[in-house]
Amino acid sequence: MKKHIIKNRFKLFVALTVVSVSVSSCSKEFLDETTYGEVSPDKMTEPKNVERVIIGAYKMLNGQMDNASNAMNSPASNWSFGDVTSDDAYKGGGGTGDQGQIHRMELYQTDATIIDVERKWSALYEGIKRVNDAIRLLANSKGFDPELKKQRQGELFFLRGHYYFELKKIYDKIPYIDETVVKVEDYNRSNVEFTSDQLWQKIADDFTNATELLPVKQTQIGRPTNIAAKAYLMKTLIYQKKWQQAYNISQEVITSQYGLLGNFEDVFLPENDNSQEVIFAVQHSINDGDPNNYNGSIGDRLTAPGGPFYPQYGFHRPSQNLVNAFKTDTNGLPVTDNVDVKESDFVDPRLDYTVGRPGITYKDLGIVYESSWARDLATYGQYAPKKRIVSANSPYYGKTWPYVSALNYYIIRYAEVLLWRAEAAVELGNLEEARSIVNTIRNRAKNSNYVKTLDGKKNAANYKIGLYTNSWSDVNKAREAVHLETRLELALEGERFFNLVRWGVAEKVLNQDYLKQEKQKRSFLTNANFTKGKNEYFPIPQRYIDGATSKVVQNPNY
Repeated sequence: MKKHIIKNRFKLFVALTVVSVSVSSCSKEFLDETTYGEVSPDKMTEPKNVERVIIGAYKMLNGQMDNASNAMNSPASNWSFGDVTSDDAYKGGGGTGDQGQIHRMELYQTDATIIDVERKWSALYEGIKRVNDAIRLLANSKGFDPELKKQRQGELFFLRGHYYFELKKIYDKIPYIDETVVKVEDYNRSNVEFTSDQLWQKIADDFTNATELLPVKQTQIGRPTNIAAKAYLMKTLIYQKKWQQAYNISQEVITSQYGLLGNFEDVFLPENDNSQEVIFAVQHSINDGDPNNYNGSIGDRLTAPGGPFYPQYGFHRPSQNLVNAFKTDTNGLPVTDNVDVKESDFVDPRLDYTVGRPGITYKDLGIVYESSWARDLATYGQYAPKKRIVSANSPYYGKTWPYVSALNYYIIRYAEVLLWRAEAAVELGNLEEARSIVNTIRNRAKNSNYVKTLDGKKNAANYKIGLYTNSWSDVNKAREAVHLETRLELALEGERFFNLVRWGVAEKVLNQDYLKQEKQKRSFLTNANFTKGKNEYFPIPQRYIDGATSKVVQNPNY
């Protein structure tokens, strides 16, 4: 059964006593201890209880920290932080006032009091607190099998690396707290105690330590492997532009047990979401005993597309700019003119597995997507998300509130690792290797099944995707091709904004390539403007600043 072990492990968590601390503010209100169950302190180091604490550290991966349905404000998928703030998606919903704070985020008018800014920070530090608690308890556990103890230590280093990686890429200047901090009041830490380079090194150290302790293969679904730790270390190096180191470590990852699935659509089917392509994922499950299905994709519950099969929440709506990016020429290569796609145009076949478009078959529901499904069509246009929406026919989709699915969120998948290696290859001057890698990604899409018309007799659109046959000799063009392929392959997976920032092109792409034209189509974007030197990162939550007793510095221009 899909993720059966994980579901049982998560269910164990509710029977356990864990000190749970939120550090979104240092006021007493946010530092009260919350206990779950009844376990006496002298028994907390017993192996079975330590295991439960470790499960608690895993549980924070989905952003659900307080048994409430508003994990949508701290989604593991980062759909609001990484897609809506980019050129890939609009907020959507019932107008600009519906989740109005996310509307402010997409206009680049974010401030330090926005609930999403606070809750994401809180959820990630809650994960760190649970990891640090688990590391201490594990170290003091006398009865733990020595080999298993090393493995669990590796898992905890990996989880802490992940939580801090997320904080670093979102907020930049962050307090760093490790397992040596025991008292709640000691969580009042400065966010400028360490330089940016020092913070990245601490994150890299956690992943490096994890690689030395984790097995190549895990017997239980959802736990990271040695290769997963190396892949995440590679991502950390990529963010620092340490190209040679990233390139070197990538070899072991791409020649490991992981690899591309043959069919693009299959990657995002919940029955396949612990496939060979998924290196590490947030494990989701439904109908597992949780009365509210909060172990499902609770952070994404607002992304349901409407229509006859889904609730009409209508958030996370693909932009016209994203749809246009999938247009191809007669050779099947990308067309970058940003002219709106017409029915007669050639398009990359990944488009109709990523975006719901009018007249195109939607999943296996025996129906075509219609523009009338779109909530507030006049404001946000006609498109809907499709890639990470689970078919309403699937047993992995919950047909009652909160309408969540058991589709995992992929933190790292194999295709992404290939694209990181292609990036590093370009920067190291290996342009032909980069071309070969990009062609590998495109060839998978080319040889995948294509979306068909309802009767199954022909392709639903003019699909055409080709490979780059001419040698790459211009480093700038090679870099642009890799960046574009990354956008197409990872569209609506929460990575786009962060990639634009780390590539150093956010201001140009968002203001000139995107908003300049998109404002003519979407009036709600009229006042949107990305400010260089400010909007690359989100503000430090004001409640943390107000309650801190150590020096806390707000990010520039907030």
